[in-house]
Amino acid sequence: MKLLVDGREAYAYTGGVGFDPALPCVAFVHGALHDHSVWTLLARWFAHHGWSVLAVDLPGHGRSAGPPLPDVESHADWLLALLAATGVEQAALAGHSMGSLIALEAAARAPQRVTRLAMIGTAYPMNVSDALLTAARETPLRAIDQVNAFSISTLAAKPSFPGPGLWLHGSNRALMRRTHALAERRDGINLFIHDFGVCDRYANGLQAAALVRCAVSFILGARDQMTTPKTSGAIAAALKARIVTLPCGHSLMAEAPDGVLQALRDALA
Repeated sequence: MKLLVDGREAYAYTGGVGFDPALPCVAFVHGALHDHSVWTLLARWFAHHGWSVLAVDLPGHGRSAGPPLPDVESHADWLLALLAATGVEQAALAGHSMGSLIALEAAARAPQRVTRLAMIGTAYPMNVSDALLTAARETPLRAIDQVNAFSISTLAAKPSFPGPGLWLHGSNRALMRRTHALAERRDGINLFIHDFGVCDRYANGLQAAALVRCAVSFILGARDQMTTPKTSGAIAAALKARIVTLPCGHSLMAEAPDGVLQALRDALA
């Protein structure tokens, strides 16, 4: 579904079902160098089980026009504006990695509009090492390979997603490379260093947590090397979050699709 948000074209995947703002709504927010496609299984399940779904492409990612926004706060404002553009008054928010910080900030800025908050593969602060920032700036394609290796804890997860035989490392690498190349061609920007910078600079997490009024769930990967579970302790406590830990790495939706779906169903019940 194409929308106009802040004067620019935005895209949200609706799970293969026509969008109905009268139904309970869940908005999915992707992480760095990703797009709406990481949510396909979850988006389709909820869309076919009584929910309206908005799996967004953030500005400058996927099918949403750029340039990308400079920080978590401006992304949160954009997300709330997108909900308003669809006629949705209240929604549950589910975010992965960078997207989890955006969802958190949106829930803090408009607590009356957010019914549930699910933070997947999250941490706060979401610091990025100097070495990885340098690699993202100077050799982004090599850095993508590094992050991809860190993000997936198995060579062949079972059951894999979206189907048996999928090469998880290859598909995630291809998505990140495509997203990076699109932003470079369309907006003349290194989207990798941009997105990592958005995560690294965000410093409002605990203040935002104090303003959140809805129930919060964390869905974490026990073997996550990008946002290790131990770095989520303080923010989870501040949010009084329910924590579900799955046997996987940072790419939870691909590596543990059934576990994430069940955890999210419980979180939004």
